[in-house]
Amino acid sequence: MNTDVLILVLSSLGVAQALFLSFYLLTLKKGNRNANIFLGLAIFGLTMRIGKSILNVHLNLDPWQRNLGLSGILLTGPFLWFYGKALLDAQKKFVLKDYIHIVPFVLFAFLCAIIPNDGRPISYAIYLTVFAHLATYVVFSSQVFYKHRTKVHPQRASWYRNLVIGVALIWLFYMGHLAGLFSLYIGGAVFFSVLIYIFSFLFLQKHAFQLGKYNASSLNKSASEELLHSIKNLFEQEQVFLDNTISLETVAEKLHASPRKLSQAINENENKNFSEFVNGYRIEKAKKLLADSDYNKEKIVAIAYDCGFSNATSFNLAFKARTQLTPSQYRKEFGTV
Repeated sequence: MNTDVLILVLSSLGVAQALFLSFYLLTLKKGNRNANIFLGLAIFGLTMRIGKSILNVHLNLDPWQRNLGLSGILLTGPFLWFYGKALLDAQKKFVLKDYIHIVPFVLFAFLCAIIPNDGRPISYAIYLTVFAHLATYVVFSSQVFYKHRTKVHPQRASWYRNLVIGVALIWLFYMGHLAGLFSLYIGGAVFFSVLIYIFSFLFLQKHAFQLGKYNASSLNKSASEELLHSIKNLFEQEQVFLDNTISLETVAEKLHASPRKLSQAINENENKNFSEFVNGYRIEKAKKLLADSDYNKEKIVAIAYDCGFSNATSFNLAFKARTQLTPSQYRKEFGTV
């Protein structure tokens, strides 16, 4: 087997694996549905671009076909960014206006037959603009990671960070080829193949663990929702979250349920872990006290303790993560005299 055939096989296998992963994510019903779809579309966009590289080397594609493949880059950037928001920001709700970011992809794909792609300077300018678009969204995605990296589980943050780095490396490869630093054009496809197999292994391993976490549980969806309702009633009526020693076990004991089922009910219905769930109640209580004129002389650290936090640092971090304001800023903006 000569080198060209080996490269073709490796590249084609990478594209096939990427298409499989995209299809898997787009049809997956469990877990964070938005995140699954966004990641599937981001990978599909890259697959369009990489597939174009492979086909163009061996089939000499027409300009409109090259443009259609290039349009995948305009799909990847926005959905990589959306994926980060869906994965790392539990409060984010996507609305119709968010999807204006895919308009460049739609226009480019629709106009692929008339957009120049024939080696003229304007063709290179368009090519650079498309990759500048991706670079912009890589920066946006990096900002999402930086903003939320301390608010989510480290594994989730590192997974997204590595995904962004992988896309950035593909971008660097193609820019390096354009600048003459890399002579092998299809090398980007080979590099993509390596990355997609690494990401497939890491994602499926991580996702299989998440999906299998409650496989043995006897708690169905209806019972899970009912248990969550009981948990919320307990929190709202007895305000057990004010106890800074509260644990999953103590709440489970009060509700005569197992800690595992409590964890499942919170995780499946609220998309939060127990600590995040408890802190949500504590912060809502703190917001009321900070805005209450009867507490305007109370020290913030005292309010933190009153709301169930064991120290001021964890209170400040949790409060700002949820409200985007420090407790002092919140009191200044919403407090009454």
